Amino acid sequence: MTISKDEVLYVAHLARLEIHDEEMDKLASQTDDILSYVAELKKADTENVDPTAQSLSLVNRLREDEPGETLGSENAVKNSADHYDGMFVVPKVVKG
Repeated sequence: MTISKDEVLYVAHLARLEIHDEEMDKLASQTDDILSYVAELKKADTENVDPTAQSLSLVNRLREDEPGETLGSENAVKNSADHYDGMFVVPKVVKG
């Protein structure tokens, strides 16, 4: 499969990308390589392969969510750069 410069420009236009002339041949070649690889993958026999969202059968190993001892506000802020009355002091991030 050969990708033309017009096809590269068309896809670049759809993606709102600006392509320079010196990049054109390289992009056409790379796109052609990608599409050739996809065509090769289409040849793979997947008749007896079950669809899956994950290739490994992973199971989450989560502990039970049980309440425990809390850290406390004084201990939580003691290593912070700035704190006041058990609360973190951070720069204002909302413009007003």
